[in-house]
Amino acid sequence: MNPSEGARITVELGVPAGPPAAVEVPVGPGVQRTYWQTVGERLAHDPVTLACGFILLLMVAAAVFAPWLGLPDPYHSNSAIRLLPIGSPGHLLGTDELGRDMLSRLIYGGRLSLAMGIIPVLNALAVGGTLGLVAGFSGGRVNMLIMRVTDVFYAFPSILLAVAIAGSLGAGVANALLAITIVFIPQITRVTESVTTQIRAMDFVEAARASGAGAFAIIRTHILGNVLGPVLVYATVLVSVSIVISAGLSFIGLGASPPAAEWGLMLNTLRDSIFLAPAISLLPGCMIFIASMCFNLISDGLRGAMDVRL
Repeated sequence: MNPSEGARITVELGVPAGPPAAVEVPVGPGVQRTYWQTVGERLAHDPVTLACGFILLLMVAAAVFAPWLGLPDPYHSNSAIRLLPIGSPGHLLGTDELGRDMLSRLIYGGRLSLAMGIIPVLNALAVGGTLGLVAGFSGGRVNMLIMRVTDVFYAFPSILLAVAIAGSLGAGVANALLAITIVFIPQITRVTESVTTQIRAMDFVEAARASGAGAFAIIRTHILGNVLGPVLVYATVLVSVSIVISAGLSFIGLGASPPAAEWGLMLNTLRDSIFLAPAISLLPGCMIFIASMCFNLISDGLRGAMDVRL
């Protein structure tokens, strides 16, 4: 029998009203799944990760397609309807201290808040990931030079360092993005360097080096795929941190400036109204909490799904 055609097993099932019936069950050859297919299957059976991903997808979709949702102008103010409660006719989530529709401002604010959470991580991933790969693969003096410079940034807490850099550069979204990026580059560099150093010492890397493969080919073929998983998990956590830090910078006046719709800035402008309309004042904070928590839970799901033994 040809194994590639599979085997057929005959199973006899007892039937009360007649003779035994023969059922043929095809048994095909085993299918070898790749690592990332296994990760995808685990994620597909993780309800928490799927729910968080769905919530973030709704946030992103609403922010991207906000102009086509028929929402009121998020910058149109009307002092006659200021601080309307949640559920008011025509204003589902009420209005802010200037009479602007809160639902519209929260959705439009997601554009800037989510962008300020994701863009610095992507920039830091490109720069820090490259530095970490070079340091971990090269070792020696190159590793020492890169990692000692990286260690300098660990003398300061992330939030204080971001505030110091943004304060020295000046208020503005671009400067806030640059400040958060600078804060995250050393963190991603350290994680990437640590994983790369472990992978570099493995037998298959030594075999590739003995076969005459160049440094670039070894990094691209053997190291990058093994480093990607842990770094991706860590970067997902940093997105949640970035959302909180960017909102904090806007809250203290070092990020977005009025009348921009941004969750941290909205918290700042609504703080004087917290005793008059506490529910309205807490809405931007709830959005920050939900987005940050979703990214944290997705990171946990990715970490669990990637812990696979083939």
